[in-house]
Amino acid sequence: MRKSRKPIRLLLTGGGTGGHLFPAIATAQEFKRQLPGTEVLFVGTRRKMDSGSLEAYGFTSRSILSYGVKGKNIVQLVKALAALPLSYVQAVRILREFKPDIVFGVGGYVTGPVVAAAKSIGIPTIIHEQNSVPGLANRKLGKIVDRICLSLPGSAEYFPKDKTVHTGNPVRKKILDLYKKNSSVKENRKKPTMLVLGGSQGASGVNRLVMEAFLDPEYSLSTRIHLIHQTGEKDLKMVIDGYREAGVRVNVKPFFTKMEKVYERADFLVSRAGATTLSEIAVLGKPAILIPYPYAADDHQTRNAEFYVQGGGAMMFQEKELTGRFLAERIVELVADERKLEIMGQAMRKMSWPDAPEKIVACCLELISEQQ
Repeated sequence: MRKSRKPIRLLLTGGGTGGHLFPAIATAQEFKRQLPGTEVLFVGTRRKMDSGSLEAYGFTSRSILSYGVKGKNIVQLVKALAALPLSYVQAVRILREFKPDIVFGVGGYVTGPVVAAAKSIGIPTIIHEQNSVPGLANRKLGKIVDRICLSLPGSAEYFPKDKTVHTGNPVRKKILDLYKKNSSVKENRKKPTMLVLGGSQGASGVNRLVMEAFLDPEYSLSTRIHLIHQTGEKDLKMVIDGYREAGVRVNVKPFFTKMEKVYERADFLVSRAGATTLSEIAVLGKPAILIPYPYAADDHQTRNAEFYVQGGGAMMFQEKELTGRFLAERIVELVADERKLEIMGQAMRKMSWPDAPEKIVACCLELISEQQ
């Protein structure tokens, strides 16, 4: 059946971390590119980070009352379960007002009530799973939704086979533009540039290890490497003070809003293993030393990292096994072997899905056509 090229009304739901939000933004951007005039509404959490990011990209958002249930104490769990009926009612009200042609969920606890409400009133539903191990909301929703888009092969075992489509994880337009440009900028041509990303949660362990590595006098990494360090808000002062006291000049920010500019300068990364970050650096062919967040649900960051390690694009070390000196040794080994960095970068590109946004849009349009 031929797919309609008319604008649609798209409702996306999810959020709570950048890992959920940015693939949703990339999907919305692709819909707007392919189908000008498409109306987009995000339904997410009440976090200012979520609403602020969406406003920066020019998208409208609304929120519902919703709380996470996994890993909570009994009081928090009772509160979350008690809120579900109200969450559902609020979701139904938004759906009836906006009248979307399709609802696309990207994970996170807020996804559950919205996608369930959409399904109950006959709106086509799709979820997207970024990680190798699905979160609780997507696992439950996988039983009722019409389609499931997957980023990594390992997650397929958790869902009905007849519903799954392997699309990859969509990355934002400006990062895709950088991929198409296929260029990098050497901020200091005498030294490679290392980018440190701790993710939107759990950056403290990475911050500590990188500081210890960079300040180890035996390796003098500051004479070998230019460092760009994203710390998160919590550790910003500690990291700045540590480098300043050691007399080391580093580009330190709590968050970088123009990630495409930062990626363009990086030769390799030390990073957590969130699915969205991995998708972005894979598209750009950036090799990485990965340190999975040890408290991620179901240890999904380790499973995410394993895919890229097995493909030859990254190295992985568990935080509890690392010291600053050991990390410094691995960094020195990498920068001393330009050929290895090049091979790892090529391997990362082979594991990327630059056409993920197009695949997701095609999947959504096909579902809409089937149910018209």
